[in-house]
Amino acid sequence: MHRFHLPPNEWQSSALALSGAEAHHAGHVLRLQPGDRAVVFDGRGREATTDITAVDSTTVHLRVLHEALTAPLRCHIALAQAIPKGKNMDLIVQKAVEIGAAEIFPLLSARTVVQLDPESAAQKQAKWQSVAIEAAKQCGQNWLPQVHEARTPEEFFRDVDAGVAPAPPILSVAPTNPQRGGAAERHPERPTRAPRHFDLQLVGSLQPGARHLKEILSDYEDEQEQEESRRPRRVLMAIGPEGDFTPAEISLARSHGCVPLTLGPVILRVETAAIYCLSILSYELL
Repeated sequence: MHRFHLPPNEWQSSALALSGAEAHHAGHVLRLQPGDRAVVFDGRGREATTDITAVDSTTVHLRVLHEALTAPLRCHIALAQAIPKGKNMDLIVQKAVEIGAAEIFPLLSARTVVQLDPESAAQKQAKWQSVAIEAAKQCGQNWLPQVHEARTPEEFFRDVDAGVAPAPPILSVAPTNPQRGGAAERHPERPTRAPRHFDLQLVGSLQPGARHLKEILSDYEDEQEQEESRRPRRVLMAIGPEGDFTPAEISLARSHGCVPLTLGPVILRVETAAIYCLSILSYELL
């Protein structure tokens, strides 16, 4: 069954409708017709199986058959990725969605080959968010990572400390009522400003002294003996560009609490490093 993304602000369970690019894809590319079924998701855990009731030139109208909410993953993993050359960032975003990253922060580090002015940075952000949406549609991921605007490591850590970026909405869903069309009730709470605190911050490093993840997690658990949960619930993973972060950038990351993480005995390509780090974090924490 085909999946389509419907942003939370456009989600009205009594009258769902696809518009824009999603409507074009459904009606003109896939040529779906009234009576066909489709799945829609809002990227914040909500998913609905629907019946297409009408298709016109700009809109695909839907009737909800069943609606459900997927709980967030146990650990909120954020990827801070120095932008690599070529189209590798597209691949990294795609795989980050599939593996379960919750946020993606593109970084413009000293060794980043790609240079972005404000206009091209906005275009890249929109493109990468679109890549994330397509990946979520393909893999069945109902929680859509936010791709943030590109920034330097200095700007990124300053914003993390200041809690600038908005937190995602918190959703609660009442039990489905079959007498009301199977629509779940939604009670969003949207904090306008929330500290972006990470329980554990990691930076991939080729320098001597970088540690293995199991060692880092073991030390973290030992420090959390009195806490209800001994596993981190919010983790930041920073990955450098071709040639790695500069020593100054590694020092900056460490000064903001990042622990250097070894990527093994061989030098990995940037996209491989990102996939590797997210995979081991997913295995250990999700």
